[in-house]
Amino acid sequence: MPTNEQRREAAKRKLQRQLERRAERARRRKQLTIAGSVIAAIVVVGAITSVVLLTKGDDSTTNTASAETTTPAQDVPAIPMPTARATALPATVKCNYPPGGAPAAKPVQPPATDNIATSPATIDVSLDTSQGEIGLKLNNAESPCTVNNFVSLAKQGFFDNTPCHRLTNSADLKVLQCGDPTGKGNGGPGYQFANEFPTDQYSPEDPNGQKAMQYKRGIIAMANAGPDTNGSQFFLVYGDSKLPPQYTVFGTIDNTGLATLDKIAKGGIAAAAPGAPAGEDGKPVLPVDIKSVKVS
Repeated sequence: MPTNEQRREAAKRKLQRQLERRAERARRRKQLTIAGSVIAAIVVVGAITSVVLLTKGDDSTTNTASAETTTPAQDVPAIPMPTARATALPATVKCNYPPGGAPAAKPVQPPATDNIATSPATIDVSLDTSQGEIGLKLNNAESPCTVNNFVSLAKQGFFDNTPCHRLTNSADLKVLQCGDPTGKGNGGPGYQFANEFPTDQYSPEDPNGQKAMQYKRGIIAMANAGPDTNGSQFFLVYGDSKLPPQYTVFGTIDNTGLATLDKIAKGGIAAAAPGAPAGEDGKPVLPVDIKSVKVS
């Protein structure tokens, strides 16, 4: 029979094993709690990032490799967009297109920078797409550096045989986004440039510069990844949308183009983009490829 000493030692060993098992269980619970918190944080950050990048479907683009996008201003009434500049621009302006963002998604040269004319006031452009023609009237008098860039890219064939990668159909944002040769939303020309109308109608201190504004059906504007990160991505507004005036408006879409956009929008969205509700943001069901761009 075991002695009392042996029984005490056995009890001590049993208690020690129990304490060790309890400590191990507590340690594992702590690890799981920490891991769960980290995963939750990653999920939240991922959701926020997807919204930011998503909207960036333009050159609107984050620095280096983010997607350009447009982020709607939700649940607030939109104020009217200015109909024109408060002060007309001079006959010529200087534009700057410094390197920025990721390397060019397709070989291209930056546009000219000196003595960019603000006349004629408008320039006619036609997008020949796989879903039909989209005619544009670019507003050279209000956003000459943006128009200069678009015309330069068009003449160099940068937009030829490229997809329109993002269709958005939500309560506050109805746009088709194009201009990224990679079709992923983060491609551009390898340079960037400053916002123009209507952004430059508001000082940095003006709260109206961050309010929801009416981007009416029929507008064409630049996507971006933040202030002054314009590149090649642009979006075509086929339904009244609400956005802060941080996206350069540089033209309008003709009736034929709007009919083409309506057809594309009616076709629906093939798959939701990360973090976006189904049927509201993603690739269009009807593939939209820009075959060529003609500048009149």
